[in-house]
Amino acid sequence: MPKKQSYDVLIIGSGGAGLSLALKLADRYQVAVLSKFALTEGSTYYAQGGISAVLDSQPTSIESHIQDTIISGAGLCDPEIVRLTVEYGKKSIDFLRHQGMSFTERQNKKGDAELHLNQEGGHSERRIVHHDDATGKALSLSLIDKARRHPNIVLLEHHNAIDLITAHKLGFKQQRILGAYVLDTHSKQVKTFTASTVALATGGANKVYLYTTNPHISTGDGIALAWRAGCRIANMEFMQFHPTCLYHPDNNSFLISEAVRGEGGKLILPNGSTFMQHYDARAELAPRDIVARAIDHQIKKHGIDCVYLDISHKPAVFIKSHFPSIYQQCLKLNIDITKSPIPVVPAAHYTCGGVMTDSYAKTDIAGLYALGEVAHTGLHGANRMASNSLLECLVFAERAREDILRHKLDESMPVIPDWDESQVIDSDEEVMIAHNWDELRRFMWDYVGIVRSNKRLHRAAHRLELLKNEIADYYHHYRISNDLLELRNLVIVADLIIQSALARKESRGLHYTQDYPELDTTQNPKNTILTPPVD
Repeated sequence: MPKKQSYDVLIIGSGGAGLSLALKLADRYQVAVLSKFALTEGSTYYAQGGISAVLDSQPTSIESHIQDTIISGAGLCDPEIVRLTVEYGKKSIDFLRHQGMSFTERQNKKGDAELHLNQEGGHSERRIVHHDDATGKALSLSLIDKARRHPNIVLLEHHNAIDLITAHKLGFKQQRILGAYVLDTHSKQVKTFTASTVALATGGANKVYLYTTNPHISTGDGIALAWRAGCRIANMEFMQFHPTCLYHPDNNSFLISEAVRGEGGKLILPNGSTFMQHYDARAELAPRDIVARAIDHQIKKHGIDCVYLDISHKPAVFIKSHFPSIYQQCLKLNIDITKSPIPVVPAAHYTCGGVMTDSYAKTDIAGLYALGEVAHTGLHGANRMASNSLLECLVFAERAREDILRHKLDESMPVIPDWDESQVIDSDEEVMIAHNWDELRRFMWDYVGIVRSNKRLHRAAHRLELLKNEIADYYHHYRISNDLLELRNLVIVADLIIQSALARKESRGLHYTQDYPELDTTQNPKNTILTPPVD
């Protein structure tokens, strides 16, 4: 494959957001989709719960979803964005069905088949459309199958974006996107991709923490790419910790779906006593920030390794039919969830902040879009409500499609230089990358986790400054590798999280600090917006 390639649209990321956009544009444009590893290695594939969507036109149902989302977002949701997203729900599910995705159905009282709806934390009613407990897998495979068969879509696995190419970086006054430099991790070649429209759909940044439910690719690449290119980033202090990650030495990143609590699962201590009723009237169905902090507090208070999630009081046939993937995965680890509780701990799960966009997924740079977890749309506010994430991916893929098709693509393209490797050499110090990667994730977990303080944040900032200098020096002197690119991006993400956390002088949603434990009610809540330094 040539080192320089040109497409109408370049999509960086192959999850639900990226593939949806590709399929929506491919009848009109030549589209390339880059996947850092295999197509199925994104967070979408591993999503269990489902997609929150109102499937009827009842105003009360729409308003209920809107209000639940706003309440979960702790005062920072953009009401117009929330309404727009909720109102696109049925259209999003219809799109997936058209791509061949199936959803779990149950027989109603009349004996007719209808979609089965789950209920999860923060939701006041059942509205979660799902495919058993492996919704993301079904979604991913259906979109991948469609994309592979479309003549105008090129799927490129093992391609990791190094940096975005903008007109400003080439010396022009205008700020528009031109493409990206990309590392082919198999051939070790750096390729130049040109495109007048680029979409970032790279997912979140939760690998910045030691313990996460996310796959290993979630290293904040799109956020770092956009920051280096000149885009504003918002609300990075709001990193969501999922309350129930399986606690087991042989599998420490397996998520136990929120739907388990939605179907009656109880959080208990080792002695069998419940505790969520002491933290929130909604108990196990409280939003994730509340449940995660409650579990964290109980673990520290009692000096225990984990708490337990127990659904064994339900009939075995019910558990196996509703949670087949969870049942089988736990059984592999000698945990029979029909008879025993599941050991769980909180783990980093979702990035609520990200690249600032408008209602059409447009960023600060002309021609550059961001959608899915990489973006800050205003939907999630200070805390994402369960199963709103896949909905956001689908809705903003549609919104980006509408905007891209409304404007004629700019086909003019200046001469773009090839990637210059003439001044670098092969590294003989790969251990430095591994060591810095481990150190970064450990101090982020210890100092910038579920409960924070100014002292911990400043300590993390000091450690980070040393790492930034080491990694920058390494990047400029040695030939790039996939691990180096990810570490370079994670350092930027960690810096943005720490800066944002220090800037917020209150506790709100997912950001809890011991120095400002109360909600600031003296002024209207504000987003934390960071602007890149001017070159």
